[in-house]
Amino acid sequence: MFAIGNSLKEAREKTGVSLEEASADIQIKSVILENIEEGNIGSFKDIFELKDYLYTYAKYLGLDENKILDEFNEYMFEYTSKIPLKDIEKKVMEQNKEKEMDSIVSPYTKPMKKYSKKYYMVLYVVLILLAIIIIFWSIHQITISRYFSSFEININYM
Repeated sequence: MFAIGNSLKEAREKTGVSLEEASADIQIKSVILENIEEGNIGSFKDIFELKDYLYTYAKYLGLDENKILDEFNEYMFEYTSKIPLKDIEKKVMEQNKEKEMDSIVSPYTKPMKKYSKKYYMVLYVVLILLAIIIIFWSIHQITISRYFSSFEININYM
């Protein structure tokens, strides 16, 4: 990244443009341009935004912007390929926990819990079985009451 920043700084100094003039011309803060020229990649939160700045700044200085972006992509590949996979996974897990903690939960904004198809199938089967049991119980009650009512009628006739 230092090589990219150096080439941008040299091109700017060759043209005789100050950092403030370049900043005003391309509508990018001078602090950002200074960080780019010094190779301070850590001062940028978003790599894609940094790529946009590099593209705009290189184009403004008359450099081959695609070549600058290719150099930046190679640098990023080398930089990120040296990070162990476990460290990346750990960082992602930490970010996910932070997002969960930062979210505001209320009854109106709380996301609905999604159930699997298996849950709904079990629920439907239980409801159907319950309905069948109620129907059989009702039929059984009706037949028992008819039996006793006919039994009472037969006793009265005797």
